[in-house]
Amino acid sequence: MERQKLHSGWSLQIAGEMEKIPATVPGSVYNDLLTNGRMEDPFWRDNEMKALKIMEHDFIYTTAFTVEPSVRASEQILLHCDGLDTICELYLNDVLLGYADNQHRTWEFDVQDLLKDGENILKIIFYSPTRYIKEEQKKIIVDGSSHAMVGFPHIRKAHCMFGWDWGPRLPDAGIWRDIELLGINEARIDSVYITQNHADGKVDLELEVEADVLCEECGISYDVTLTAPDGTVSRYEDSPESISVENPQLWWPTVYGAQPLYTVRVELKVENTVVDVWEKRIGLRTMTMHIEKDEYGESFAHEVNGVQIFAMGGDYIPEDNIFSRITPKRTRKLLEQCAAANYNAVRVWGGGYYPDDWFYDACDELGLMVWQDMMFACAVYELTEEFEENIRQELIDNIKRLRHHASLGLWCGNNEMEMFVDQWEWVTTHKQKADYIKMYEYIFPNILKEYDPNTFYWPASPSSGGSFDCPNDPNRGDVHYWEVWHGNKPFSDYRNFYFRYASEFGFQSFPCEKTVEGFTLPEDRNIFYGLAEKHQRMDPANGKIMNYLYQTYRYPTDFGTLLYASQMLQAEAIKYGVEHWRRNRGRCMGAIYWQGHASSPVASWASIDYFGRWKALHYYAKRFFAPLMLSCCEESTMTQEPNVNAENQDIEKSIRLSVANETMKEQSVVVRWALRNNDASVVQRPEDAVTPPARSSQWLEKVCFPEADIHTQYASFEMEQDGQIISSGSVLFCAPKHFIFLDPKISVTVKGDELIV
Repeated sequence: MERQKLHSGWSLQIAGEMEKIPATVPGSVYNDLLTNGRMEDPFWRDNEMKALKIMEHDFIYTTAFTVEPSVRASEQILLHCDGLDTICELYLNDVLLGYADNQHRTWEFDVQDLLKDGENILKIIFYSPTRYIKEEQKKIIVDGSSHAMVGFPHIRKAHCMFGWDWGPRLPDAGIWRDIELLGINEARIDSVYITQNHADGKVDLELEVEADVLCEECGISYDVTLTAPDGTVSRYEDSPESISVENPQLWWPTVYGAQPLYTVRVELKVENTVVDVWEKRIGLRTMTMHIEKDEYGESFAHEVNGVQIFAMGGDYIPEDNIFSRITPKRTRKLLEQCAAANYNAVRVWGGGYYPDDWFYDACDELGLMVWQDMMFACAVYELTEEFEENIRQELIDNIKRLRHHASLGLWCGNNEMEMFVDQWEWVTTHKQKADYIKMYEYIFPNILKEYDPNTFYWPASPSSGGSFDCPNDPNRGDVHYWEVWHGNKPFSDYRNFYFRYASEFGFQSFPCEKTVEGFTLPEDRNIFYGLAEKHQRMDPANGKIMNYLYQTYRYPTDFGTLLYASQMLQAEAIKYGVEHWRRNRGRCMGAIYWQGHASSPVASWASIDYFGRWKALHYYAKRFFAPLMLSCCEESTMTQEPNVNAENQDIEKSIRLSVANETMKEQSVVVRWALRNNDASVVQRPEDAVTPPARSSQWLEKVCFPEADIHTQYASFEMEQDGQIISSGSVLFCAPKHFIFLDPKISVTVKGDELIV
């Protein structure tokens, strides 16, 4: 098959205006306007509203091209579009090719008879997304998250582009992925599906190769080449339906094993001529969800190669509100930062987009399991025949594109819709509620049964399995838990629950001062000032942060200290939950916090801010997601009676340590704890040798300190292996604001690229 990229020579014109500006393809309207100095940075101060107003216009992309001889000589020529965002018409040489209305789909148009030998003009008109949803909402009401623009469910476009409680309203438009001509001769590969059968020390790979054939009389066949991780090449001819891999090297999530990848190359032949090639990397593994009745309810755990794994990671949203700025290098860096914080999983949230291939390539290589939501979130949809056909093709396109990846752990139907539809949130008719079941429990699983039966499907997040059967049940399936934060519950409330899999829970913080300087002027830097609140997408959240802060810390003395204190609050909150659930491994088997990173410079739940700077939470994650971790379940005023006027009551002061071992073998460690005075001098300091089994959590004996002074004494703990401290921490017996801290007289100097403390 011949390919000709159509990435050059493009111009952008705002409909109704004469001027054209150079355009980058792949790219977007916002990106082109920014590059050409025709709009201001939408993240600076309150520029978002100016940028949003731009989207009331229509936009015209135009290019001129000459068809390459190899393409021109093909039997069939298609215009292939990997991403059109979103409502648009395509014209070739002033002839209407067709209409596209789904950002998440691949679009193809037969252009064989319209191409000229000389110059050809391709024009794509993108219609205003904001005007579109307003007009459609007048016809029929569909509802969704109040944080997004009214009517956003009408358009198959990343929902978060219309605003969310962590991001701005920037509904961009344009040719956001590759666009090219495909020249087809005799046949092309439509898809290759590989089923793995593991048994008796080998893996049999069953191959389903489907082709689009132009010539029914042609003799179609294919050859397969398998390249092992060590470079060994095996070739199989004459259309093999299966091939065997002896002594297979298995793919594992990080920590549990290595991530060897095999390259499968399928060459489609007509007679003896290769006409098309499909080449992908796969990992040899089995992966599903382990669901089994037990004494607590029903388990819900990733199972890879027969081993149940405790999932640890964060929720993934688009990395930038301007998608064309998301690059392979940027995505790779983000996922490497996730791996550096000991993630073994990421959940792709359903209100964004299906990431590019390079996202999953990096997850394959880094050993990060992917929970993949379909792109439906916090909304209700009107299921017409046209809408059903549109989303059916959307799913097919993306399932076929992504199903071979070793990291793909499961497909999930939607984000937070079973739970809220069950409560009649967003629902305006009985039909819309009935349509929910039809979409996620009939249409979607049937599509997957045909196109990817080997990957586990889960109808919603959270869910207990579907049918509105107690979604968000703490004893089954996955849970989104927001009582800490939205419900104003204290951090200790996490310990009241032993969720089977916590796929969303979070706590907000402000970005660091350097990041705030990137979108404000000095006079803007007050969290209750209008411009600062523009970068806080959840209305009451700044006050909520202050409410939690007053319960925990003393009042910050300056703006920078306030930002820092908010990050310490966030880190402590998430640590409280994760460590509790890891201490109860087996009952709970997943902790995916909301969220891993930010898509714009805002106050949010992210642990990495928009500019890639780690917040305190990400440093904490590296510790509380460590494969071998020591944590402490303490009793103090914070867990019993935080009111300072009640501190003289009979408060239990105790610690109980736990060693979490998420590795594949038993470990030998030494655990120490100490009761210390506030000058760090030791009152007591025993130690124990501990050998936690593989994939376990082991409790140590509880230790009580009835005589400890809660304002001047605290407990520290550490775990040593092979002479190195690998995990440590400390706990107070009162709120930090009530503890009498001494000045440690810390000095910091800079020497080259080192900080000396």
